[in-house]
Amino acid sequence: MLSIKSKKSWTNAFKDVCDSIDDLQVINEFFESGDVTEEELVAQIAVSQKKVESLELKNMLQGESDRFDAVLSINAGAGGVESQDWSEMLMRMYMRYAEAHNYKCAVSSMLDGDGAGIKSVTMQIEGDYAYGYLKSETGVHRLVRVSPFNAQGKRMTSFASVSVTPLVDDTIEVVVDNSRLSWDTFRSGGAGGQNVNKVESGVRLRYQYKDPYTGEEEEILIENTETRDQPKNKENALRLLRSQLYERELEHRREEQAKIKASQKKIEWGSQIRSYVFDDRRVKDHRTNYQTSDVQGVMDGKIDDFIKAYLMEFGGGEK
Repeated sequence: MLSIKSKKSWTNAFKDVCDSIDDLQVINEFFESGDVTEEELVAQIAVSQKKVESLELKNMLQGESDRFDAVLSINAGAGGVESQDWSEMLMRMYMRYAEAHNYKCAVSSMLDGDGAGIKSVTMQIEGDYAYGYLKSETGVHRLVRVSPFNAQGKRMTSFASVSVTPLVDDTIEVVVDNSRLSWDTFRSGGAGGQNVNKVESGVRLRYQYKDPYTGEEEEILIENTETRDQPKNKENALRLLRSQLYERELEHRREEQAKIKASQKKIEWGSQIRSYVFDDRRVKDHRTNYQTSDVQGVMDGKIDDFIKAYLMEFGGGEK
């Protein structure tokens, strides 16, 4: 279920697109009357197109976990210092990406390399749909370059694995819909004196529960006879109901986490998702075949086109 904050981000993005289209229509009218230049019109077309594409891309993020923050881990592969240096370069790349998107990035743990680079690092990246955008980065990243750590100046290949998982919010808001709630009262049985047996202090709560994810409905039945006080028994029954609803939401989140882990491709050195060939000035994603010659731009965090190509091809679904 989307939070108010998430819903607002969608309505704001849609309004932004509408405003941009309105501006384009106005500028087009000015262009037809000769009050603005063709360059100004083309510039506004580019702005509007970018905003429409951005909203279209966000629409690919329909998975429940897509809206969460992300936990991104990098581990150096075989190759010693070269792979460790490559891992540190990837860490910088993702930090620059987070900075460019106004995401908060914090290092949770890091293990330094032997002389240079890092052996591993785990970062938390917090922001709007951080996991949805970064989930495509999970896999093995392959670097090919003339290594500064090789005395013979040979071209070397090194690997680093990247794993991205959603950082699930541990706050679960339990909402009881009173319109789906009904009560019965009854006399409590068993020992306890005349009051327990003759006064209808026992309560039976019936709750018509509707699963917010599947739409399935069922009746939750809770009886409570803890005390001789009917209001207190009602309070206890509601407490038990909230506990059940909390556990159901918690179990759903556990299942979602398990699905994500099961769907992620097993990280092996033969299953690289992207190659960065520095000498040939080429970065290529092997899943979408998207590639660019702007190697420096990519290493500076400009990986949006790779993410876009992945989401547009796979519809934002899990790998």
